[in-house]
Amino acid sequence: MESPTTSRKPWKKNLYENAEYADNYTDPSFLKDMHTNLNLKTYTPMEAFTGATKLSQQISVVTAFLVIFHHLYLERIEAMELFVQSAVGTILGYFVYAGREIQLAKFVEDSKTALAVLMFGFIFSPLLHTLTNSINTDTIFTMTFFVLVLHLIFFDYGVSVAFVSKAISLNAAIFGSICLASRLCSSLHAFVLLEVAAVFFALGPFLVRKLYSVQLLVVSIAVCCYFLHSISHIILYTYISTLAFVNLFCPWLFVRLQRYKNNINGPWDEAVVGESVLPE
Repeated sequence: MESPTTSRKPWKKNLYENAEYADNYTDPSFLKDMHTNLNLKTYTPMEAFTGATKLSQQISVVTAFLVIFHHLYLERIEAMELFVQSAVGTILGYFVYAGREIQLAKFVEDSKTALAVLMFGFIFSPLLHTLTNSINTDTIFTMTFFVLVLHLIFFDYGVSVAFVSKAISLNAAIFGSICLASRLCSSLHAFVLLEVAAVFFALGPFLVRKLYSVQLLVVSIAVCCYFLHSISHIILYTYISTLAFVNLFCPWLFVRLQRYKNNINGPWDEAVVGESVLPE
């Protein structure tokens, strides 16, 4: 490292003022602002586990939706019976979500919106039911699997990261629902499945976010395990293994790898434009 002489101006962190210094010269004062792991947040095992349970909750929601589709596909449940149950559950969920802040005018307005959506869904259900008739059923199921995985990847779990997108997550879930609806026996079944999809993926996240707790997750897992046990033991074991991987192995690995985090912040970092308040 070259040291400055008394005949040269003191080095400054401005390129155009350092003509007397070599291009590769580095002054000791340049590194005084270097920091390691600036603003680093270290998570405890319990915090990592709690964060992972939100993913497990949404996996359980997707699993419950697929269980409903399975029963509709095999005609083990009446479409109108499922529609009535879903409508009653939606109304109860609305009142639970609104709580004491519910207003009659807002309830009437939301009811009109819901009825309009149901009306258009019922009108277009024959079209949606026959939309993918020319596509093989195995292809439909494979495509649905990938779009539901996409839904889980982009779902908003309450973490502020760049790849979270509510629009992509919701559209992927609805697209997968349309694909599955085309495999059902009638347009009425397709309409009911799409209505259930709207409840699970469009309205449900608001209520789940408000009522979320480990107890709710345990109930969701228990319900899914009960129905999966009557469908397939292999699917049940896959579901349990997936939850064990997400809730046990991933938090353990995340906490273990925190010690190796080493971010260096210094004067070479790119400038970040902050918000400024203009004088009035």
